[in-house]
Amino acid sequence: MPASDDASGDLPVTDTVVVPAGALNWRFSRSSGPGGQGVNTADSRVELSVGVADLPGLSDAQRHRLTDRLGDRLTDGVLTIAASEHRQQLRNRQAARDRLAAVLRAALAPPPPARRRTKPTRGSQERRIQAKKQRGELKRSRRSWD
Repeated sequence: MPASDDASGDLPVTDTVVVPAGALNWRFSRSSGPGGQGVNTADSRVELSVGVADLPGLSDAQRHRLTDRLGDRLTDGVLTIAASEHRQQLRNRQAARDRLAAVLRAALAPPPPARRRTKPTRGSQERRIQAKKQRGELKRSRRSWD
């Protein structure tokens, strides 16, 4: 496994899912962020794209979960992450890799267990009814103003 500051190797997402370096597509362009005069000459903005349907090592359920949860962010089945918050291209590359791994990790997470519905307790029901009666009594007392 490459070092965590390596911006060109395989991208570990979870313990079982690793995006191979060959599946990552990089694009570089001029950033609009900080950098002074250097912003006009350096291609420090980074776009990292990956086809989520083609990722190796995913089960059918994981693949379906990815396409469902990332549906709004996918363009023709490709997820694109842009990073331009740093002045150096290498730091933007690392930021894009980290963000891509976080997005994929969140999308691959299993759904939370379903909420088990419970009945309100007798005491809470009585308190609710008592509060309603008290509020109604207050409103009723406001009506008659002889």
